[in-house]
Amino acid sequence: MKNTIKVVIILFTTVIILIVSLIIQQDKKEKSNDPGGETVVKEKSDQEKAEEFAEKMKPKIEERLHKKDIYHFIEKITFKKKVSISPMGYVTVDGYINDDPEKFYFSASLMHKSNEIGSMSFSPELSYRFKDWNKYKDEPEIKENYLNRLSEKEREQYLKDIGEKE
Repeated sequence: MKNTIKVVIILFTTVIILIVSLIIQQDKKEKSNDPGGETVVKEKSDQEKAEEFAEKMKPKIEERLHKKDIYHFIEKITFKKKVSISPMGYVTVDGYINDDPEKFYFSASLMHKSNEIGSMSFSPELSYRFKDWNKYKDEPEIKENYLNRLSEKEREQYLKDIGEKE
């Protein structure tokens, strides 16, 4: 009989504790959903932070592109909307020049901690628009070899793009 009373008391106490726990949990849940209560600050996702950082860094990317553009080829810079985060933590921004995403594209890897551009890569066509042929004055065949690989139309356009033909 004493054992039965002990078991009933233990079960009764356990049920009371569970009920009180559920009431406390429910109360906490209601308070967190209550718009009139405490202000809930939503933490931004890594993607949102990366997009904000990329937006802030776009002027630096444009500045770097214009610095590379010794022939003043760039008329318009367009950034793609999608920003990615590499496994190493770099924020990568892609874009293209003069409304030609197939030919004149670039990619910039941004370092969030130092607010700097880590590296930039360019499509081959864009890279040639940035090439300083004055460095090859003693070796003109290098430029000529490149120009000979182009079709007549591409050659004409390239020479216009670097300001050697109108």
